[in-house]
Amino acid sequence: MQRRAVSELLRVSPVADDLARRFEEAGHRLALVGGSVRDALLGRLGNDLDFTTDARPEDVLALVRPWADAVWDVGIAFGTVGCLKRAGDTGQEFQIEITTYRSEAYDRSSRKPEVAYGDSIEEDLVRRDFTVNAMAVALPEKRFVDPHGGLEDLARRILRTPAAPEDSFSDDPLRMMRAARFAAQLDFTVAHDVFAAMKAMADRIEIVSAERVRDELNKLVLSAHPRKGLRLLVDSGLAGHVVPEIPALRLERDEHHRHKDVYEHSLTVLEQAIDLEENGPDLTLRLAALLHDIGKPRTRRFEKDGRVSFHHHEVVGAKMTRKRMTALKYSGELVKDVSRLVELHLRFHGYGTGEWTDSAVRRYVRDAGPLLDRLHKLTRSDCTTRNKRKAQALSRAYDGLEERIARLQEQEELEAIRPDLDGNEIMEILGIGPGPEVGRAYRHLLELRLEHGPMERDAAVAALKEWWAAQE
Repeated sequence: MQRRAVSELLRVSPVADDLARRFEEAGHRLALVGGSVRDALLGRLGNDLDFTTDARPEDVLALVRPWADAVWDVGIAFGTVGCLKRAGDTGQEFQIEITTYRSEAYDRSSRKPEVAYGDSIEEDLVRRDFTVNAMAVALPEKRFVDPHGGLEDLARRILRTPAAPEDSFSDDPLRMMRAARFAAQLDFTVAHDVFAAMKAMADRIEIVSAERVRDELNKLVLSAHPRKGLRLLVDSGLAGHVVPEIPALRLERDEHHRHKDVYEHSLTVLEQAIDLEENGPDLTLRLAALLHDIGKPRTRRFEKDGRVSFHHHEVVGAKMTRKRMTALKYSGELVKDVSRLVELHLRFHGYGTGEWTDSAVRRYVRDAGPLLDRLHKLTRSDCTTRNKRKAQALSRAYDGLEERIARLQEQEELEAIRPDLDGNEIMEILGIGPGPEVGRAYRHLLELRLEHGPMERDAAVAALKEWWAAQE
């Protein structure tokens, strides 16, 4: 582990040492810290470097402005100055954040941390979230600073807090979500006392702003092991305050009794969706997979034959998805896309073994729009049955649907389905001006296009005139 760290530190040392010398000459101390040291030890250090210093933010600005290629001070209220530095020899770009030694705590009635500056690196490290993030390398001498056993915890792959977990989580309750996020990102285990504090203090997460909660949830969902992090959120009670729709799934069996419960099914669907990703983590797809069945608890019905049904859970689930994502301050576009996928995730099950008409296939493509590829992945991921014959039959059926879509797209350019006449042509043929009649005519022609496919112009004109005559 230390050999990997030396190699990583050597790679960034031209920039790090140069910066450290500037601080040293000005009478200040500088150290690589936190996640940068952790990632160097894990052999995964990128070009984002975190430093800590005894210099106050205004002094940091004065030191880096002549040195960096770009400087930003949006975090200066919290003691952080950011800058961009291009390495002269390699041309690599380093994103650098320099934070003054500090301690921060939450007032129980405030959503924002109070910042107080410290005077020593040891004081700074004790306020950090976990011991694996409370290590530093003092520069330029490269002295390893690890007062809380972070190196040992890193080797054991365990998350502990430098201070008592109750104190750490009281200072910043978001750290409880970070525990789940790091467990998911690094495949680490949370120490027993840390988990106990998370359970006892879960309600404190409500003091944290929705934006910060959302950002942590995104990092967790986009991680390498999201199931592990989500389980931790649910088991600790945090999810009940952040995304209560997820723990609500734990006791809801699906209508076929094929899964332990809908909660486990949803986590499996998420993992299967991840396996189908082609261009890296896809937040839209992953959120849709996680949330696709959240409408089931509200739609559960016990039928006379003993079965359990969840009729229209996709419609209810789409509404619940919109509400929850809006509360977490997601962008309007992402809310729309994820809720649309939730709404459409059952549509394929009406396909059977290929009974859909070409018209139904066109509507499937049109309703999915630019989400079609994600809908393909979500639908395939939603099959978690242990019955291999049934799973193979569903896969073959969806293969068949995709083949039909491909054929129709080649023939008809389904992605850009439009009526065979545009608005100007409609007005010219009917001898009318702009108004609601044009919209109604356009929608009628669109329905004909979806139902029958492309029409020759003469046939489209005749169909329009026939419809118009019926309106009089």
